[in-house]
Amino acid sequence: MDNYSESEKELLKKIESSKLPAHIAIIMDGNGRWARERGFKDRTKGHEYATTAVRESVKICSDLGIKYLSLFAFSTENWQRPKKEVNTLMRLLNKYLKLELKELLENNIKLVASGRLDDLPSNVRKTLLDVIKQTEKNTGLVVNFCLSYSGRSEIIDAIKKILSQNRMNEILPDKIGENFLKDYLYQPTIPDPDLLIRTSGEFRISNYFLWQLAYTEIYVTDILWPDFRKKDLLKAVVDYQKRERRFGRIN
Repeated sequence: MDNYSESEKELLKKIESSKLPAHIAIIMDGNGRWARERGFKDRTKGHEYATTAVRESVKICSDLGIKYLSLFAFSTENWQRPKKEVNTLMRLLNKYLKLELKELLENNIKLVASGRLDDLPSNVRKTLLDVIKQTEKNTGLVVNFCLSYSGRSEIIDAIKKILSQNRMNEILPDKIGENFLKDYLYQPTIPDPDLLIRTSGEFRISNYFLWQLAYTEIYVTDILWPDFRKKDLLKAVVDYQKRERRFGRIN
């Protein structure tokens, strides 16, 4: 913990290791607004500065012993943005994956991805799959990059898989339950998020993890994603540990 400020160390003291969320999900919002507020004519500048926030979030989750971190990096709706912005995002993603591979390997971090990955440009998909392959045996933090992702698309794709395997009517209706459907989601072995963090102060889930967020604790911060740092994630974890999770029960 040598690379932590005094304020971050004080926050670390407040965290109970026995009450850590196993899975943190983050909606990384506010890049465009961040660029506008700083006078950049090009909103893609916010995306460039946002890589530091990703790096710090991965770092602190790894240090804390969080098991899973899901990052909503690019939605299916984002393909509708101006071509220049989409191209910039894809270029930055490709660059980030290449630069961070060494760090992932050195820190025993495993990368997986969720979404309609076939929609990604071929060079980005190739780099992504290569990093996934090279980190697949790592046993520490699992970072789940959600790319070309939407919650509705995930559920639709799950239903399509079920129907394609049920052409001979081998699946009986009474066998279909929550666990059955979960097995057809993009990452069936990753548990539902315990904590969802949304930056930029927006109170909505933006078509993210519609199935998985049923009982997730939600933490919203006004901080724009490029300004998000270790201390901000620590504050979210401290807040999470104060909550009583009942999952619909009285106690």
